[in-house]
Amino acid sequence: METVAVTRASVALTVDLEPDCPPFPQGFRGVEQGLPPLLSLLDELEVPATFFTTGEVAERYPRSVKAVVDAGHELGCHGMTHTAFTDLSRDAAKREIDNSAEILRAFAPVRSFRAPYLKFPEAYVELLEAAQFDLDSSHARYKLANYRAKGPTRLARIPASITSSALRLPSMLARAYLKALSDPVVLFVHPWEFVDLRREKLRWDCRVRTGDVALTCLRGVIEWYSRANARFVRMRELI
Repeated sequence: METVAVTRASVALTVDLEPDCPPFPQGFRGVEQGLPPLLSLLDELEVPATFFTTGEVAERYPRSVKAVVDAGHELGCHGMTHTAFTDLSRDAAKREIDNSAEILRAFAPVRSFRAPYLKFPEAYVELLEAAQFDLDSSHARYKLANYRAKGPTRLARIPASITSSALRLPSMLARAYLKALSDPVVLFVHPWEFVDLRREKLRWDCRVRTGDVALTCLRGVIEWYSRANARFVRMRELI
């Protein structure tokens, strides 16, 4: 067994609960087929997660969202329709935020937000403040936008650490990336990754090593961090 240096890094495992990977924007196989085994894995390993969920998913699959909440996971907001906020006017962005927040808060308190595609105009941050969010995870450390100047805000700004497809790499490669991440570590996955999409006409990063292989990879990542004495947290615990 690999020896891992002891650390007390905080690791937030997050899940973007959304429509399937394009070109299937109207599909929800991830919610229907990928979410149940993911919830079972998290329950088995006793790992809390944050589920950034679209309002559309909550409307279509209320039982699935209730299962997430009942399992003790944090419910976060991922917009209403998984439309890129960079394509929305200010009024449309406000509707996306307000409508999704209202729907999701019928299930649980929702304090954390993540924009689809990890793209969110800085001018819209005040819309999150007005909607009573406390945390924004709409950027990523591996994207240039994360390092551009940001305005003052009361929100905690906590970016994602690494792209989700990296977690599906063979263990030696994945761990090389994980070892380079700084605290707090924010990982994210999508339920559609746990559906076998290898033969679909998708971008390589959306279909490679999906299905049971992806679930096995995630188990390996969690167990690796557990051996490193990491602390698994919900996003709201990082505020």
